[in-house]
Amino acid sequence: MLRKNRFVSLRSKISKDMSNAQILRRQFLANVAQTSPSPMLVGVERAEGVFFYTPEGKRYFDLVSGVSVSNVGHANPVVVEAVKRQAERYMHVMVYGEMVERPQVEYAVEIAAALPDPLESVYFLNSGAEAVEGALKLAKRYTHRTEMISMRRAYHGSTHGAMSMMGEPEGEEWKNAFRPLLPDCKALDFNSFEDLAKITEKTACVLCEPVQGEAGVRLPQEGYLQALRKRCDEVGALLIFDEIQVGMGRTGEMFACQKYGVTPDIITLAKAFGGGMPLGAFVSSKEIMDSLQTDPVLGHITTFGGHPVCCAAGLAAFRYLKDNHVVEDVERKGALYEELLKDHPAVLEIRRSGLLLAVELGTEERLFKVMELFKEEGIMSDWFLYCATAFRISPPLVISDDEIRESVEIIRRVLDRL
Repeated sequence: MLRKNRFVSLRSKISKDMSNAQILRRQFLANVAQTSPSPMLVGVERAEGVFFYTPEGKRYFDLVSGVSVSNVGHANPVVVEAVKRQAERYMHVMVYGEMVERPQVEYAVEIAAALPDPLESVYFLNSGAEAVEGALKLAKRYTHRTEMISMRRAYHGSTHGAMSMMGEPEGEEWKNAFRPLLPDCKALDFNSFEDLAKITEKTACVLCEPVQGEAGVRLPQEGYLQALRKRCDEVGALLIFDEIQVGMGRTGEMFACQKYGVTPDIITLAKAFGGGMPLGAFVSSKEIMDSLQTDPVLGHITTFGGHPVCCAAGLAAFRYLKDNHVVEDVERKGALYEELLKDHPAVLEIRRSGLLLAVELGTEERLFKVMELFKEEGIMSDWFLYCATAFRISPPLVISDDEIRESVEIIRRVLDRL
């Protein structure tokens, strides 16, 4: 009888949990604003390492990392402890830039030391889009120019300024409904040496991803970023690298600018920069950054930017990457994924920089079928805004070889069903 009662009790608990999960999904659709008519609707109960788990107990390989956010893995104990410790000391005290807060200062010092000279002055914000907005304002303020140039198939965020830099014509799908946007914006073809002549003495800045993420992992051609740097120098334009997705070790160096040997005037950081907490920054030389202090004073301000708990989390994650030599192994892990997948007949091409891969399938129909099968098999992946024919592999950088091989087994099993 006791055994029977325990079974009944367990079944009731499972039924209740399932009911709670279904209620939560309905509330999610009713009360949480959506970004599309068809959200993934996968519930999350907990996450650890390279996995997350649904309320029903299903395990998923996380091959998106929140779009390159969770580089040190989910619930990394070093980061969790840093968050707890800082939250107990103090959280928000005053608007940004007024108080001397240890997490901000220590993180700024370590980031400046890791970046190439003269990138030494860190302006903390809350997100990547805000970092881009700040960088654009800084470029206009310092150069006293208004023209801003980006690349076609670029994505820099969805606030008005960042959206204005989504290169045309591809960006029109997202931009057109929100016009008018910022004036004096134009786009070049990434990797077009000929287009560099369009950068002139009227140009305040060129905003460029060293590796184009949402275009489907498009790498720079040999010498292109160097030629871009040279042209900006010739006409006095500032070069801004958007490393929001590719920074913090994702490409196999701590920063992509180091991998490709080109130093920008301004670099934007976010996503993994916060160690799983909301944090962004733009970094420049002190000379350039100081132009935001006067004419007008408070040229750029934020309330929550550089929140001490977020800075503590980001600093802990940054130190974890360094102390455990995580970044040094990223290229090898990315190459392992490529080697294990490239011979499958469904794979047309693999484009890769470090542990950021685009696996090309050739058609949207095949891609979206794979997405559904991934969901069924316990793989979280995604496609790219400007490339709906390839799926993304960008797992936490701490993924093990065994986990890579296990996830590839599932991927190949799904591809076999095409």
